[in-house]
Amino acid sequence: MNRYVRPVSGTLLRRLALTSIIANVGIVVTGGAVRLTASGLGCPTWPRCTDASYVTTSEMGPHGVIEFGNRMLTFAVGLIALATVLAVLAHRPRRPGLLALAVAVFLGIPAQAVIGGFTVLTNLNPWVVGLHFLASMAVIAAAYALWRRIAEPDGPTVAVVPAPLRALARVTTGVGVAVLVIGTWVTGSGPHAGDHGAARNGLDPETISQVHADGVFLLVGLSVALIFAFRAADARRATRAAVVLLAVELGQGVIGFVQYFTHVPAVLVGAHMLGSCLVLLATLSVQWSTRERRPVAPAPRAVTPADAEAVPATA
Repeated sequence: MNRYVRPVSGTLLRRLALTSIIANVGIVVTGGAVRLTASGLGCPTWPRCTDASYVTTSEMGPHGVIEFGNRMLTFAVGLIALATVLAVLAHRPRRPGLLALAVAVFLGIPAQAVIGGFTVLTNLNPWVVGLHFLASMAVIAAAYALWRRIAEPDGPTVAVVPAPLRALARVTTGVGVAVLVIGTWVTGSGPHAGDHGAARNGLDPETISQVHADGVFLLVGLSVALIFAFRAADARRATRAAVVLLAVELGQGVIGFVQYFTHVPAVLVGAHMLGSCLVLLATLSVQWSTRERRPVAPAPRAVTPADAEAVPATA
């Protein structure tokens, strides 16, 4: 490493990773604001904002400003991810596994932006819009994995709860992902299309909302089971993580039910999108709490001639 390049501390590296998580959650919320203000086609083409300009124009009004502003935020999120990659490269000693996660976050952002471009080019096709949201969830998951990995030593991973409980945690995570996916179907059937002329996915809103609610009930039930199971195994860290997950789920559920029975007001839809990010992060926290990494064992010291001479002779 160049002697003029100052190594990056682990504290700074973790702060950058946390900033990346926050920024990616923020881009989900602002992306929701684009849709909820019917600004999804504020810039009617991509990658340009209009056929003749890469930036919004006064003729496009506030919708153009909102959509273009969200596109610009993507660059800010990308710069944070790039800074994190460079910090990982500058960190000493080198940490195995960190670079792959940092690069995954960095590459996930332009990939998510390209999917966002396809949402515009397909006139806000609800299935593509849902994929756009799920791509953001994948980037958030990678950013969270990086943040947690930075704080861990580099030794082997060791389970801290019995195998059946790890399996239960994985099932809970899988159900949580399914609830997120079905949630995009609910959104695609509802009134907030992102533009007054955008199509809906054709699913019956009442039926698909019931399917989504059933998934939430299952997720809450599994989370309660995790709490009791972790407590029985005296896994305190895992129990705390499961309690936080349940609290986030209940809050998210309240928002979901209120928005359904109040005819889906935009402000509650935005809060529900933020809640989806928090549920994902809390679910990942439970998954991390079922294992831990141990420090790397020191390598055995080679025997030197001096050591051999120090060994007393035996009769």
